Amino acid sequence: MTTTPQPITDPRAVYDQVRREYENQFNVAVSAPLGFDNTFAILVRGEDARRLNLKTISDAAKYSHEWRAGFGHDFMVRQDGYPGFLRTYGLQFASVSDMSLDLTYTALSSRKVDMIAGNSTDGRIAALDLFQLEDDRHYFPPYEGVFLTRRDSFDRVPGLKEVIQKLGGAISTDDMRKLNYEVDGAKRDKKVIVREWLIKKGFIQ
Repeated sequence: MTTTPQPITDPRAVYDQVRREYENQFNVAVSAPLGFDNTFAILVRGEDARRLNLKTISDAAKYSHEWRAGFGHDFMVRQDGYPGFLRTYGLQFASVSDMSLDLTYTALSSRKVDMIAGNSTDGRIAALDLFQLEDDRHYFPPYEGVFLTRRDSFDRVPGLKEVIQKLGGAISTDDMRKLNYEVDGAKRDKKVIVREWLIKKGFIQ
């Protein structure tokens, strides 16, 4: 009987493996992490987090038997999703619904469910006053943003390597969440948002 290998959850180990394999197999350079991690975000309503003093998923686990959960189909079936999540935290929900990811946010804010798995950079987290619980048992693997660049591009495009290096660590998860809200929530022009961010960071005048 074969066992399925478990996802690596250490960010440095994941990065080192990805960089090594992309360079060896595809001759592609992997940049330093940009700073944001678009991993699964276990979300509850902000008012519930404040009322119950919830900080971590372990804090919330004690209430799970009273709660209804709503998860996107991808989360329900993937290897680093629902089955292992339940086992890791010992969760027992009153009910679990498999629904469209977009609908989970609306369902949570309208009290149809009490916990969802969203994306950590989603602008709706702040817009809907949702709270991301800390993955204190480090179940979810990292999904750090990086640039992938063909190595011959560095020879063809002067200054490309220096520009990419400057962007290392420049965009935090909170920054990306705010930028996404400006696009998806406030419906502002992407070019204007990006320009404002570049000026704020001192990359352009």
